[in-house]
Amino acid sequence: MRVKRGLSQHAFANDILIISRDRYSKYESGRSEAPYEVLIKISKYFNISIDLLLTVDIRKYPLEDILKLPDNRIVLPVVVDQLGNNSIEIVPQKASMGYLSGYSDPEYIESLQRITLPFLTNGKYRAFPAQGDSMPPFKDGSYIIGKYVENIDDLKPNKSYVFVTLNDGISYKRLKTKKKKSITVVSDNAFYKPYDIPLGEIIEIWQYASGIFPEDFDSTSFENYNFKDIFSELKNNITELENKILTIKNQTM
Repeated sequence: MRVKRGLSQHAFANDILIISRDRYSKYESGRSEAPYEVLIKISKYFNISIDLLLTVDIRKYPLEDILKLPDNRIVLPVVVDQLGNNSIEIVPQKASMGYLSGYSDPEYIESLQRITLPFLTNGKYRAFPAQGDSMPPFKDGSYIIGKYVENIDDLKPNKSYVFVTLNDGISYKRLKTKKKKSITVVSDNAFYKPYDIPLGEIIEIWQYASGIFPEDFDSTSFENYNFKDIFSELKNNITELENKILTIKNQTM
């Protein structure tokens, strides 16, 4: 799995597991057994259950097939308060990029602030910060609360999700279609085109459950959102079209 992600032993050991390369190489070669805290990090990073890591020779199966196995369940701890209410961890706005390296670290998750909402009880929930203009109606400063999705097969077309991926980090998108090795997602901002996410790049998926809006919410505000960037893009498209027309004229002369 490490090789398929294009990671060296040094990068995986130092950057992901926070251990030495020599120590990690012993786990790969079978000279030593990884302790539970390392197994948890490996499990979370590759989205493969510890049960499969310990009982199945995963070298015999494509990574996308392993993700679909019925026994591949990543169990997240559900933290409750003294009254038994389900706690919702809040990923901070300023440190959202740190989530990619901390999501598998129990201490990192334990350090996050928490809230409880009485109407979100069954399941595991987490709040993620909205960024940019590709997540309407959520703006900077807003939070998207998602319910943890255990299996790729549980995704439903036209539903909105928070996807945590290796390349894009945290993104809020609507599922368009599911393919054998990837999924196609699209932003609710029609300005952005749909794109594919390889299954091997997906770390976590959270289905949209609710939102937190620090400012007064205007459901139509995103219609006039970021006109400057839209007009800039239109200008670039017109320039590109003019260049193509000029090229065609020169070729026909």
